Amino acid sequence: MDDAMQHKATQSVPPPTFGQLRGMIGEEIGVSDWTLVDQGRIDQFAECTGDRQWIHVDAERARRRSPFRTTIAHGYLSLSLIGGLSQEMNVVPENTQAVFNYGLDRVRFISPVKVGSRVRLRSRLLSMEDRGPGQYLLKFENTLEIEAEEKAALIAETLAMFYERRRKR
Repeated sequence: MDDAMQHKATQSVPPPTFGQLRGMIGEEIGVSDWTLVDQGRIDQFAECTGDRQWIHVDAERARRRSPFRTTIAHGYLSLSLIGGLSQEMNVVPENTQAVFNYGLDRVRFISPVKVGSRVRLRSRLLSMEDRGPGQYLLKFENTLEIEAEEKAALIAETLAMFYERRRKR
């Protein structure tokens, strides 16, 4: 099954339960749709963070002086896309009260994302730890792929704390 069909198939099935997630450790849990990284998105990120380095925001200078001959996305912009793209994967159990970003274990920026590129997220569940009644710490390996490029933009191990909705007594 190609990735587009796999993504649509994931959207039509119900999300896994917490018990089913435990059985998915080591497996790929999903692939997002492709998303465009255009200059507008890069400029908004530059404004939001104050990181207005020319290689990100000055197309003319980047064309002349950058080894990539164009502007590139900030590494942290690429990293920040994981949150939104991961929501497309339909892996949060229905009885989840909340999910919080718990941090990062390892991040490697492999290849720059050139302006106009499309990226997608491929995720694999690495581990799931009980952290208390109805609390689970999940670790994911996330690969941000660049369309038509051999190398990924980045690989990041992310941690998310899941809180199961408590049953009313």
